[in-house]
Amino acid sequence: MGKYLKKIVVSAISFTEGGPLSIFKECLDYLSENLADSYEIIALVNDKSRFDYKNIRFCEFPLAKRAWLIRLYYEYIHFKYLSSMIKPYLWLSLHDITPNVNSEIQAVYCHNPSPFYSLSLREAYLGGIKFLAFNLFYRYLYAINIKKNDYVIVQQNNLRNKFKKLTGADRVVVAHPTVKMPFKANSSMPVENSFFYPAYPRVFKNFEVICKAAEILLNQGIKDFKIYFTIAGNENNYAKYVYNTFKYINNIEFLGSVSRERTFELYNKSGCVIFPSRLETWGMPITEAKSFEKPIILADLAYAHETLGRYDKVKFFDSDDPAALAIIMKEFIDKKVVYSSTEPGSIDQPFAENWNKLFNILLSGKQEEIKSAENTGVV
Repeated sequence: MGKYLKKIVVSAISFTEGGPLSIFKECLDYLSENLADSYEIIALVNDKSRFDYKNIRFCEFPLAKRAWLIRLYYEYIHFKYLSSMIKPYLWLSLHDITPNVNSEIQAVYCHNPSPFYSLSLREAYLGGIKFLAFNLFYRYLYAINIKKNDYVIVQQNNLRNKFKKLTGADRVVVAHPTVKMPFKANSSMPVENSFFYPAYPRVFKNFEVICKAAEILLNQGIKDFKIYFTIAGNENNYAKYVYNTFKYINNIEFLGSVSRERTFELYNKSGCVIFPSRLETWGMPITEAKSFEKPIILADLAYAHETLGRYDKVKFFDSDDPAALAIIMKEFIDKKVVYSSTEPGSIDQPFAENWNKLFNILLSGKQEEIKSAENTGVV
């Protein structure tokens, strides 16, 4: 790596699994392929054995997930020292918290939607202490140092105004995540009358609306269908509730956590994807289901419409209405469903639909400010 290259630091010390880790890897893929010749790329990670990029330097922080106090120590104290040593041109924090760092350009990527969710007492119990803490206190963590950032990044346009109101942040960029799909739809016939919901059992994921819809179908004498869940039933209080309440329904298969490859096999195997989640910053299974060209039964919520964009095999329903979902599932089983067609909505600038445009915004902002100042005689 060039000794005199400007440095880009990407911090993701809390990412070890799921959608956030996938987004981090997509970010590193872009940096490795497109910017590593022009900048020195430094990635701060929890476990560097998960990554293999010869042109990216990794700094490992294995204690970051041991306790929140350790995480906060890194963000607000240690990274101040580290940034003074590295002297980065851009410091991009991919996990919500704005660290206390010295950098020419600073940006934070905010992906945790829990502060925007109205939590009931029942959901507070089922969601566990961690989700309750996120719901109650994350808005304050978001606000700490928020105005130190040159840019705040969110995944959806519908979140931008909520985030501005919550934190007072000004320069909020909407950046849609992009995902490389290693597998595509194949020509094999899916399992007849089968439905797939890939999600981790968090309380807002709303597995129970599918279970209650299944109960309605069974009470109507409709038994020829299959539902696949990627939960085992022992992950947390919410998973135990779903499993213990609905395990008698033989039509539901509780698969447990499955690999990425197995997830893609299940997309191919299933006839239809249901996504009833009440809260998302994006909703990656929607994007994945589109890639596999699957019919989608989708919660009629703002995040879902923006994530879906243009598609012609979707049916929306009220995410709190299992009877409405049962009607659509019956129509699918009877091969009588009439799908809706959707178009992407307009998104105000600044907007980046891929990593290339996002880094163009992040890295060009300072130059534009300098040019503007020079033209007005400020500098």
